[in-house]
Amino acid sequence: MQSRDKVDRPPEQDPAATLDGFAAGPAVATARMARRWLPLAGVVVVAALAVWQGWHRHLTLENLLVHEATLRGLVSDNYALALAGYALAYVGLVALSLPGGLVLTLAGGFLFGWLIGGAVTVLAATIGATAIFLIARSSLGEVVARAAGPRLAGLARGFRTNALSYLLFLRLVPIFPFWLVNIAPALLGVRLSTYVVATLVGIMPGTFAFAFAGEGLHGVLAAQREAYEVCLAAARAAGAGPTATCSLSFSPGSLVTPELVAALFVLGLLALLPVVAQKGPWRRPGADGRS
Repeated sequence: MQSRDKVDRPPEQDPAATLDGFAAGPAVATARMARRWLPLAGVVVVAALAVWQGWHRHLTLENLLVHEATLRGLVSDNYALALAGYALAYVGLVALSLPGGLVLTLAGGFLFGWLIGGAVTVLAATIGATAIFLIARSSLGEVVARAAGPRLAGLARGFRTNALSYLLFLRLVPIFPFWLVNIAPALLGVRLSTYVVATLVGIMPGTFAFAFAGEGLHGVLAAQREAYEVCLAAARAAGAGPTATCSLSFSPGSLVTPELVAALFVLGLLALLPVVAQKGPWRRPGADGRS
């Protein structure tokens, strides 16, 4: 009996250790909450500061033309450093969900050529998108999962089942903003590996297309510069303010042709073929393991 009592009796706890555990509990919870919310708060604060300061407004083709000589000098003097700076700028732009990605992609092709510029843009955009994906998942994923109703939970399960195909479609076809496609999969519980592969592959066609267009901007921008210089000379001769009468105007949106959109849409539809094959009416009952 004594041996049984000795075995069954719960171990005695040190009162000091118990008090230390209670004291450490709030500290651990606070540290966990800080790790969860501080990255998201940092992104929101920096993004708000960038928008308030208007940093993204400097990303224009007009500024690219005005500062072309300086930028090309930087690339010529230190190619690796310039390329690394471009990549870091693109990572920051995507991670902060700021506008200007199209202009920056064109600038990459313009300064580094379509192949190098496009490849670095794809890698940088994937890194930036992955960063905001991880931040959104760690900060908001559990909150959304708890708040989701049965319908949203079912939608999330369906999305995860064919996540690669759906994400490829969303990456290939520019229907939704890039930042939304970065964050939504994190809230739907998509795996990181699936997200990275779909992002890397899905943005390649459009990125290389715009990088190629950027490399071909030399002639277009040269004509714009010539017209701008003529306007400045005429304004000075007439005694008018050049800033009021002359401007460089070239919309990057004009490069988004219907043919390019159609090509990306076709690629997006091809990405959905596995989903169609899985859910089509020709699929035999029980082929997916369910009767």
